[in-house]
Amino acid sequence: MKKTVFLDLDDTILDFQKAEHAALQKTLKYLGIEPLASTLARYSVINKRQWELLEEGKLTRQQVLHRRFEILFSELGVNVDAKTAQKKYESELSKGHYFVENAEWLLKELYPKHDLYLASNGTAVVQEGRIKSAGIAPYFKEIFISQNTGYVKPQKEFFDYCFERIQNFKREEAIIIGDSLTSDIRGGNNAGIETCWFNPQGKERIEGILVDYEVRSLKEIPALLL
Repeated sequence: MKKTVFLDLDDTILDFQKAEHAALQKTLKYLGIEPLASTLARYSVINKRQWELLEEGKLTRQQVLHRRFEILFSELGVNVDAKTAQKKYESELSKGHYFVENAEWLLKELYPKHDLYLASNGTAVVQEGRIKSAGIAPYFKEIFISQNTGYVKPQKEFFDYCFERIQNFKREEAIIIGDSLTSDIRGGNNAGIETCWFNPQGKERIEGILVDYEVRSLKEIPALLL
C-alpha cells in the first residue's frame, strides 16, 4: 500500500486548460485585443513551452511569466506591455476553479486511507487562490508549491525539500500522480519514487521517462495504491 501520495494540481485535480482560457479571454479583452480561438490556442502552445524551459533550467520563473506574453504579442504585432498583461492574467487566473472529472471523488476516496500531499509547479499566488476557491486544502497534509520551495519539478531538490518535511517518510511507500511526463513523472524518476501518469487523452510516452502506472481516468487510481 502506498502511504504517501503526491498529487499534481493542474490538469490532474483542477482543469487548468479551462481556467487558462477563461483568464486569458478576460485579459485580452482588458488589453483591447480580440480573444480569438486561434490566439488562445497559440498562447497555450507558447506557455507550455516556456514552462518546459523552466523545468529544463533554461529560463527563470520570472522570465517564463513575461516571455510568454512577449512572444504572443510579437506574433500578433501589437504593442502591449507584457508585465501589465501578466498582472491582469494572474489576477484572473487566481479566481475560481474547474475540477477535472472525478477529481473531487478521488480526493474523498483517498483521504481516509493515504497521506496526501499537493505538489505543484505553479505560481504561489495563483495556486493558493485556486486551491482556496476549490476548498481542497483540508485533504492535504501539506501543500508544496515550487515557488515557495525554491525548486521546480522535476528537480530532485524539489522532492528532497518535500521528503524532509514528511515525518517517517519512506520512498518505497510513496508515489506521485500527475498528467505531465516531463514534470511529474520525470520528477518521480529523479526522486526515486513510483509514478502514475494520468493520461486521459492517450498521449504517447517519451523515451527515457519511466512510467510505473498509466491511467485514463482518475477512477482507476485507488485500486493501484492498495
